[in-house]
Amino acid sequence: MAEQPIGLGVVGLGRAFSLMLPTFTRDPRFRLVAAATPGAPGREAFVGDLGGRAYESVEGLCKDDEVSAVYIASPHEFHCEHVLKLAAAGKHLLVDKPLAISVDEANRMVDAVDKAGVGLVCGPSHSFDAPVLLARRLIDSDEYGKVRQLHAVYHTDFLYRPRRAAELDTGQGGGVVFSQGVHQVDVARFLAGGRVTSVQALTGNWDPGRPTEGAYSALLSFDDGAFVSLTYNGYGRFRGDALMDDVGELGFPRDPSSYTDVRQPLRNLSPEEEAGRKRQRNLGFAGTGDLADPLPPFHEHFGLVIVSCERADLRLYPDGVEVFGEERRRVRLAPPDLPRREVMDELYAVVAEGRQSVHDARWARASLEATIAILESARRQAPVSLEYQSPLPGDWQDVYGPQPGFAPAAGET
Repeated sequence: MAEQPIGLGVVGLGRAFSLMLPTFTRDPRFRLVAAATPGAPGREAFVGDLGGRAYESVEGLCKDDEVSAVYIASPHEFHCEHVLKLAAAGKHLLVDKPLAISVDEANRMVDAVDKAGVGLVCGPSHSFDAPVLLARRLIDSDEYGKVRQLHAVYHTDFLYRPRRAAELDTGQGGGVVFSQGVHQVDVARFLAGGRVTSVQALTGNWDPGRPTEGAYSALLSFDDGAFVSLTYNGYGRFRGDALMDDVGELGFPRDPSSYTDVRQPLRNLSPEEEAGRKRQRNLGFAGTGDLADPLPPFHEHFGLVIVSCERADLRLYPDGVEVFGEERRRVRLAPPDLPRREVMDELYAVVAEGRQSVHDARWARASLEATIAILESARRQAPVSLEYQSPLPGDWQDVYGPQPGFAPAAGET
């Protein structure tokens, strides 16, 4: 470990930042030192609660010599602009998914990172989840043969959480395809080999009050003959956590009897009032909370994932992977000792050890391309061929290593 923690800056203090904050404050390898956000309440809270410096724009982070890496948690439509400026300033980057909102933007970001010689990690996405990494290790063992098929399904209330207007505008990176589809695509690519050749999809846009995609189903073909089906529904009726032992996406148990109509709180709200309600979750409105809150007892997940290999099926759970082969067994993971540890492991490997990231700009561009192809295929009612695909690096395991919460716990059931 480096003698001094890595100085970490942040762009954007909204929901994405709040979800990463418990990780940043618990990981001794990093120290939050600066943030950039246009809102005065967020800047004041960052200085007062977290003890760092705060700037009104990203240029302040560019000039801050104590900042070695920056987490870009700004809205999707600003990712490209912020990556170009920060890469030119020599900052390593952790960019929240999706990388951008167009392949053209992604190309500019790849070029900028290459020219500046800085590292980029795109995440967190659910392909960092420990059960996904465990499943990939089981696949790499060659015990079960090649991946032939993958099936992923998740139902949530995504569309009925408080949203800014841009989040309901597909042209600005809104809707479930950009925000949630990239999770499923990233998981599928990580487990099935990386290179998608074509995408055929349909999308659902069924609520005039939420005028963007709320659901999709997609069939992805891979270069080695494997195929993947992805289904996501964000209309808030059936909850996919019921298929995951009633564990929520962030690893906390959910009460199955707590079902409510998620539409009710948004009824009769103007767009401005709804945006204001979302701001209440930002730093400076909601505060930092209790950073000593208990860790989630389970790992994060993104719904049902079943991987069909030549000699076994692998079913992912929040606590490990169940193998259906010559015998049925459950490979269990130890509970997480640091939320989203794998994201920080990869960022640390890039910044402190000079390694090439697994979820680098080219990987993220490939996932973005396949995600956008879901929208394009649905629009054209035809398959879409892909151009910018990249494989999973053969040395990906070296970036993570046998970290606590990753290696299977002693004993299997």
